[in-house]
Amino acid sequence: MRQYSADLTPPWKKPKPAPEIPAEPGLVVEEPGTGFCGAVIRCEAGTVTLEDRFGKHRVFPLEPRGFLLEGRVVTLVRPSSSSAPVRPTRTASGSVAVPAARARVARAGRIYVEGRHDAELVEKVWGDDLRIEGVVVEYLEGVDDLPSIVSSFAPGPDARLGVLVDHLLPGTKEWRIAESVTCEHALVVGHPYIDIWQAVKPAALGIEAWPTVPRGQDWKTGVCRALGWPSENTGAVWQAILKRVGSYRDLEPELLGRVEELIDFVTGSGGA
Repeated sequence: MRQYSADLTPPWKKPKPAPEIPAEPGLVVEEPGTGFCGAVIRCEAGTVTLEDRFGKHRVFPLEPRGFLLEGRVVTLVRPSSSSAPVRPTRTASGSVAVPAARARVARAGRIYVEGRHDAELVEKVWGDDLRIEGVVVEYLEGVDDLPSIVSSFAPGPDARLGVLVDHLLPGTKEWRIAESVTCEHALVVGHPYIDIWQAVKPAALGIEAWPTVPRGQDWKTGVCRALGWPSENTGAVWQAILKRVGSYRDLEPELLGRVEELIDFVTGSGGA
């Protein structure tokens, strides 16, 4: 007698087999059941280990149609020649690099920083992450009008606004301005430094410490004079400082944490 399969599903209704992709170190995929996205750091018999941008590890089984690669369902398979665990390449911010990743279409949300120098520093260290997340950074000329700026932006659930403020210390003018922003879809955070220059570690510049500048004197000019740097062109001095910043390791943690907090907030991964 003719043998029939127990599966009576018509062929045209059966899902197409997902393409098999070798789980090479550095490959970035998403596990759809948990939403965990990370780079492959290890592939062993039956399992694959992923590491996300925060350094967190998760182990998943190698199952058919088990992962998403650039939005496509794929089946990860063990590479033909299994290699030793390899840590994925890191961006300047310390997150996992995504090779040949295309910039995401810009979100409606934004991150505002106080000045051009702030924006250039954020771009140099977090630029790769911001492009992947689709977050645009814009700079303001001070924060005196911050409440009206936030009001004009009109933040909402799908258009969050993050603001990075210099010299945000209790009792300062900047503190009082930040406290006046109460929109739940806007987050104002800051670092304690008078200027973004101070967020660069002195060791990265070959100096022992940032000099103290007397009150009433322009801070950048005072710093340049104290250190013997040309004070007539602080813009050129800043570019020289920026060149000495290679990664997040050259920045103070008080700045690092605040920028990461803003990125998480604007992308929706940091809670409401």
